[in-house]
Amino acid sequence: MSEIPRGRSETHDGDTHLLRFTAGLPHQMPLVWAAVATPEGLPQWLCAADPLEPRLDGHVTLRWLNSDTVVSGRVTAWDPDNVAEYTVGPPHGRIRFHLEPGPDGGGSTVLRFTAEFRGTRDTKLDMLAGWHEHLERLARALDGHPTDWRDWAPERWRELRELYARDDAPWPRWEP
Repeated sequence: MSEIPRGRSETHDGDTHLLRFTAGLPHQMPLVWAAVATPEGLPQWLCAADPLEPRLDGHVTLRWLNSDTVVSGRVTAWDPDNVAEYTVGPPHGRIRFHLEPGPDGGGSTVLRFTAEFRGTRDTKLDMLAGWHEHLERLARALDGHPTDWRDWAPERWRELRELYARDDAPWPRWEP
């Protein structure tokens, strides 16, 4: 399984957060594309997508399989085999998957994932942990081990959330 590097975040205008993850995946782009941009691939690691109209301005409804979260919106970027972007209601906002050939010339894929949403600092930390865990699940699904959502438990999410909270903590103020 590919290790998912820690995500990074930026905050703008007080409550708009932009999360970024970059992951090298040892799978060809068509396989990764099918996992992030089709109703058949998404439930194996993220959520059910019904409907998902695969075109710019198409309708999309995402239903998380480990919670009661259901969000609807539009496909706001669609470049087949390269970019899928869904802009949906709170809490998720704009979700973008950008695929590039890996450094080996096509046998692997670089996934650049971004999520932009409005929320509190706690929401940002929840999202960092949640997306990190889902991207780990993506890597496992691509390796042939899709998520069995009946067995989902929050322990890994809690561990990641604690790591992100530690990273986000303000440095102690130095006083001479």
